[in-house]
Amino acid sequence: MTTLLYWFRQDLRLGDNAAFLAACNDAGALVPVYCHEPADGAPAQWGCARMAGHRRAWLAATLADLRAQLQARGSDLIELAGAPADVLPALAQRLGAAAVYCEDIAAPQERAAVAALAAAGVKTVPHWQSSLLDPSALPFAVERTPDVFTAFRHAIEKAAILPPPPLPAPSQVPPLPALTWPLAEPAHQRPQEAVAPAQDARSSFPYWQAAFAGGESAAAAHVQAYFDKGLAQTYKLTRNGLAGTDYSSKFSPWLATGALSPRLAYAALKACEERLGANDSTYWLWFELLWREHFRFLHLKHGSKLYRGRGLQDAPAPSHNARGFARWCEGRTGQPFIDAGMRELAATGYLSNRMRQNVASYLIHDLGGDWRAGAAWFESQLLDYDLYSNQGNWLYLAGRGTDPRGTRRFDPVRQTRDYDPHGHYQDLWRNP
Repeated sequence: MTTLLYWFRQDLRLGDNAAFLAACNDAGALVPVYCHEPADGAPAQWGCARMAGHRRAWLAATLADLRAQLQARGSDLIELAGAPADVLPALAQRLGAAAVYCEDIAAPQERAAVAALAAAGVKTVPHWQSSLLDPSALPFAVERTPDVFTAFRHAIEKAAILPPPPLPAPSQVPPLPALTWPLAEPAHQRPQEAVAPAQDARSSFPYWQAAFAGGESAAAAHVQAYFDKGLAQTYKLTRNGLAGTDYSSKFSPWLATGALSPRLAYAALKACEERLGANDSTYWLWFELLWREHFRFLHLKHGSKLYRGRGLQDAPAPSHNARGFARWCEGRTGQPFIDAGMRELAATGYLSNRMRQNVASYLIHDLGGDWRAGAAWFESQLLDYDLYSNQGNWLYLAGRGTDPRGTRRFDPVRQTRDYDPHGHYQDLWRNP
């Protein structure tokens, strides 16, 4: 009987999970595993942990839902504390596992983690599955992905490339092997969860409420409720809102952990259009799913170049204003609109798309900060941190990515006038 490990990464769901289905099909016994990496909680280059309190709480809820789904199918989720290269080879050897199946993630650290497993003598079987579209179905080779989003979108739409339907979750999962450690054994206890951050009633994404909880179950319910309420029909009119639960789809936190498949979101969008009709707003949801796609395929094309200080350009390495960066993180820049956004981010782990662009632009263009420091702070704080979109958007605003128009500075005074003319948002977040 073949024993396999399935290493959950950013695909924390059972539905539409091709890599997990492959493991289920190939295994006689299967051990689902999640690794809590010590580096996630330790200060990194820019002085912030990769995963701060709100993200950790969101992840804990997501994993709890995943565990419940596995248990309902006769399995379980084993959470290990340690770098995958340290804990997975030992586990594979102990259980006699033939291979580790996992999601393929096209970023330097994530690719290095898979390479480290292979170097330790563990066979790894990574599957690409985080995109809406299959790379093999694109009207161009991945390495020839258009660098400019508009050209990418036009090529996709001209070729009428559509996503395949989402795959069903397995009704059963292969059993855990007989040689499974006692779960009470100290080396394999579930890692201690961090104390949950304070709940702030002003949050636009109150993840402590059942309707916004982490995990595949709440994700599916939210998508259904969003379209049932007809909110998609007015999305383009409300998407630049700054506060509230309904101005945007709020799909991104679930998409970021993989609890929500983009193909499920797309299928729900099409069903909504069939029921209520298509318009500019429903098209704009597709448009933004394509932005998400573009950032993924740019990673497959450019790889580690996207993580250089100069990005894809020949410009000098960016300068950095360390004191300004600290004030920016704390919401103490002295610019009221920007400080309101940074206070919201710290207090809730969430921020509207409009405010993300504003605060990022302010760090880069007004404070002279290094875009990589801002990207690291977003990684630490955001519930919906997605490495592809985060990297791509910061490069875009810094003028070091693929945007032909160069740097994009958002004038905070004009932005305040356009999006918070009566100061309601600033008043909401004037005090922490």
